[in-house]
Amino acid sequence: MADHAGEHEKHESVAESLIDKITDKFHGSDSSSDSENEKDKDTKSAASAVKAKIYRLFGREKPVHKVLGDEPSYPLAADIFLWRDKKISAGVLGFATAIWVLFELLEYHLLTLVCHILILGLAILFLWSNASTFINKSPPKIPEVVVPENIVLGVASALRIEFNGAFAQLRQIASGKDIKKFLAVIAGLWVLSILGSCWNFLTLFYICFVLLHTVPVLYEKYEDQVDAFAEKAEAELKKQYAVFNAKVLSKIPKGPLKDKKFA
Repeated sequence: MADHAGEHEKHESVAESLIDKITDKFHGSDSSSDSENEKDKDTKSAASAVKAKIYRLFGREKPVHKVLGDEPSYPLAADIFLWRDKKISAGVLGFATAIWVLFELLEYHLLTLVCHILILGLAILFLWSNASTFINKSPPKIPEVVVPENIVLGVASALRIEFNGAFAQLRQIASGKDIKKFLAVIAGLWVLSILGSCWNFLTLFYICFVLLHTVPVLYEKYEDQVDAFAEKAEAELKKQYAVFNAKVLSKIPKGPLKDKKFA
């Protein structure tokens, strides 16, 4: 009996030691996981702090691809402007260049071009239909073109939202609450008026289209250098604006003048 009791005590001590080791391992793994979580939090906070210190042009927080339209509804715009598919981007730019050459250099008119295309297409189909008995080949079927209603409504809704936003911004600028934004808009319109006097609308539109196909891809390639230069330029502009505000804008009276009461 005494031997049996001693063996039982030995088994209990061994079991207790095993339980203690297992609990120590669990506690050690918990502490290590806690330390790893703390390290991950520290690295994430440090990365976010470094990211916050990096200056981005126009306060941009998203990548260039998302800024240009990386949305489920129109993902193709960003791919075209950033030359993700060189064939599509080159085709779009080539088509725009052909239109500009036709209308600007060759002095072709839009109505004339549309009429000539329709005349050529109708003449080919008409002759093919009447000559089908001689060439033993039926003419191609003319496809039925129907504009879907949802596309038209979607475009109209998107234009309505953009126009309403633009009108709201113009109303806020005209209210005189933000002098800095007012001066920026006036300067932008003045630059556009100068450009409009140098080129017509089609040439100006083509220049903007070419810039959309070149500036974003170059900015994405040399992003860090451009942002560093823009940071210095913005600091200099803020310094000059502070001087202009102190010397000129601060002396402009704000609000309606109160009527003076005479005794």
